[in-house]
Amino acid sequence: MMKTLIIGASGQIGKMTTEKMLKKGHDVVALVRDKTKLADINSEQLRIVEQDLEGDFSAAFDNVEQVIFSAGSSASTGPDKTLLIDLWAAVKAIDYAVKAGVKHFIMVSSIGADNPDQIEGDIKPYLVAKHMADQHLQQSILNYTLVRPGSLQNEPATGGYTTTWPEQREQAVINRENVAEALVYLAEQHPENLTFELFNGEQPIEQALAK
Repeated sequence: MMKTLIIGASGQIGKMTTEKMLKKGHDVVALVRDKTKLADINSEQLRIVEQDLEGDFSAAFDNVEQVIFSAGSSASTGPDKTLLIDLWAAVKAIDYAVKAGVKHFIMVSSIGADNPDQIEGDIKPYLVAKHMADQHLQQSILNYTLVRPGSLQNEPATGGYTTTWPEQREQAVINRENVAEALVYLAEQHPENLTFELFNGEQPIEQALAK
């Protein structure tokens, strides 16, 4: 198994992914701004690195083979944090990964990041930031998996997925725990240079990605 660095490991998806990876026997490096948020996780296979993503966090990449970037600015922050975290920190993480010789980089992006001009409203700056970070990853030398989840919901995992847009926009949703379980699957399979959107559906993740 690859040693995996999870950036944003104290966020909702990041923490669930960290816990699920550890339960499956993975070695995990958790990069967080506040390590107390992972105080309830005890594992000899977990190393916690406390670092602000607005600074230099390249040391977290030492001896890491795989990266999951699940960090993001929260809904309560302004455009400055969107720029610094969703764009600039993601770009720095990609560059650090290249220098460290990382074998696989998984990026958690968002639906709408492929073409932000199709969306108007307060979310557009966030989608522009995601678009630019995604593009930087796709143009890098890294083997990547780029996941664009639908609108996130706080519901338990269902184990069912689809990569096809639902007929109704309000159905373009996915449970956060479903995203976390998909990330664990991707971390174990490390597909090559794959970009896809992901929603709640009826198929296991391996079947949904086979389309």
